[in-house]
Amino acid sequence: MKILLISANTEQINMPVLPLGMACVGAAVQNAGHEVKILNLMMVRDIRGLLREDISGFTPDVIGISVRNIDDQLMERPNFLLDQVRTVVSECRNFSDAPIVLGGAGYSIFPRRALEYLNADMGIQGEGEKAFVMLLERLEHKRDISEIPGLCLPETGLVKRSRSVKDLDDHPQPLLNAHLLLPPNLENEEIWFPVQTRRGCAMDCIYCSTASIEGRLLRKHSVVSAVNFIRHYANAGIKNFFFVDNTFNFPLPYAKALCDRLIAEGLNIRWRCILYPWKIDDELVEKMAKAGCKEVSLGFESGSESILKRMNKRYTLDDVRRISRSLGKQQIRRMGFLLLGGPGENKDSVKQSFYFADSLETEAMKITSGIRIYPHTALHRYAVDEGIIEPDEDLLFPKFYMAEGLEGWLEEMVAKWMDGRENWIK
Repeated sequence: MKILLISANTEQINMPVLPLGMACVGAAVQNAGHEVKILNLMMVRDIRGLLREDISGFTPDVIGISVRNIDDQLMERPNFLLDQVRTVVSECRNFSDAPIVLGGAGYSIFPRRALEYLNADMGIQGEGEKAFVMLLERLEHKRDISEIPGLCLPETGLVKRSRSVKDLDDHPQPLLNAHLLLPPNLENEEIWFPVQTRRGCAMDCIYCSTASIEGRLLRKHSVVSAVNFIRHYANAGIKNFFFVDNTFNFPLPYAKALCDRLIAEGLNIRWRCILYPWKIDDELVEKMAKAGCKEVSLGFESGSESILKRMNKRYTLDDVRRISRSLGKQQIRRMGFLLLGGPGENKDSVKQSFYFADSLETEAMKITSGIRIYPHTALHRYAVDEGIIEPDEDLLFPKFYMAEGLEGWLEEMVAKWMDGRENWIK
């Protein structure tokens, strides 16, 4: 079969992002014997013209559309991003009768509601490598599709939850230009190529949607497989990489082994990662620096111990201080994150967070006011119990949690505190 895969994301939140998840699905589909064409709409000026040209020239049997973001998660002026995806779906229907299948991180949070809103034929919730290939095989041979794990249909919704593969090495890695394409018009943009060595997270932060996307079970590529993937891109001239793993430092022995392998390979690369500020020792930080780590996202979220406990964080402020100091000694740039306005937040805890963030002397600090509410999270339960939302409220359109008494004051306080702090951003 001929399969057209489209990354519908055109939003550059923080930086242009390459569609790694869709590329992984593309590699699996190609390995299953299908002909695959990849289309990345990032930075495309004439989306309709490009869709018309590619669909008419390729004549796909099935069109897959990746939905990465539902909105930009900003409470003050939320930008809902699915209307542009709905336009892509509509244009695909104008040029083809092929069934349209949705997938991707954003879609997986709202499988039935997003399917309905975008007017597609079906969707795959969660990992798509095996489920989408199974769907294609059954469509090709006109067999029943209703029992495919992760498949969502308009009339029945999600019949079975997706099944996560325990060993990520069972999935093929995407190749440059075959599955993972650079978007056009990147002359003035610095691209950090995404690398995912692990999926899943069991930290259960009260606001996080990762469990709906990747599951709670932490699964890994072997260190050898992960570094082989990076070497493939480094040999093609790519030097900047972004480990998109939710928690680069878990499990600690794996993170150290990965760094050791990168050091031994001598690939001369630069990379970023996301750290959960807990169970990190100086040895790991030293290995990260030697392996080429230049920047980390350090999402400590609050400078109040009581708020950290309400968020179900496992670390303390002392953990954050120690880890931030260790990173600074190794000259690894730190992007700190504050997430303000959650359950239990008050004016005193906000001020504690500001003073604590200042004390870390990070190179950058990202401030978010108000927390996006996602289904199947503890924050959703808090919001229902407090009457902020109804139990069955449609959360596809963004709703936010803001602790009582902080409305208005918090935005004014953030603006006042950011004045003169050029490294603080919203």
